Amino acid sequence: MSEVDLNADLGEGFGVWRLGDDDALLDLVTSANVACGFHAGDPTIMRRVCATAARQGVAIGAQVSYQDLAGFGRRAIDVEPERLTDEIVYQIAALDGFARLAESAVTYVKPHGALYNRIIDDEVQAAAVVAAVRAFDARLPVLGLPGSTFLRIAAAAGLQVIHEGFADRAYLPDGRLVPRGVPGAVLHEPETIAQRAVRMVVDGEVEAVDGSVVAISAQSICVHGDTPDAVRIVQLVRQKLVDNGINLHRFTSLGNGSPS
Repeated sequence: MSEVDLNADLGEGFGVWRLGDDDALLDLVTSANVACGFHAGDPTIMRRVCATAARQGVAIGAQVSYQDLAGFGRRAIDVEPERLTDEIVYQIAALDGFARLAESAVTYVKPHGALYNRIIDDEVQAAAVVAAVRAFDARLPVLGLPGSTFLRIAAAAGLQVIHEGFADRAYLPDGRLVPRGVPGAVLHEPETIAQRAVRMVVDGEVEAVDGSVVAISAQSICVHGDTPDAVRIVQLVRQKLVDNGINLHRFTSLGNGSPS
């Protein structure tokens, strides 16, 4: 693969609280997964991040979540599928409003936290998320874990699916992520994270926690914006990718069928 997208979760503050350096990260990434107010984010933050992303030419993605500000969207919540569909539509539409004020638009959807992990296997909730994306704009790609139920159902429904690799998360031998509650689930050493990102793109593989090698087809590499030293980590990831001849390119302008 000669080019890859680089994404990060942004806009994850709320009110007076700030989490991560959105402006610095928007100088580095090609796609921004913007919190839509359910796990983090508020209207002012959403407007500001969308305006900066539009100015920088960064793709704006709706990072949709369970309604869980207190738990940062990382608590599993049972939601009726119809309600979940409505809540996803609500979040996409809210962010798209601010993106359009910035003369841009939401160009993809990525679930967050517990919802992301739940729909790896849960067909009912995965279908509810897919239904929401199709109802809002069936041209929107969805970003998710390769091999997940979510991406399978999305592809069957005619949505464009984008495979995501996590440079700063530990993997299980089956290609899933180590749960956040397990020690070592999140990586923090910049050089290690950058080397993993390059390996994912160049060799199509990542080392699991048991030392086995997991095949991975990553069209977009994620580095979390809320981890300590996130800016330095993303800087190094970006530099290592470029040094290895990999062009950084927002995936919403790759291939056919993406919104313009």
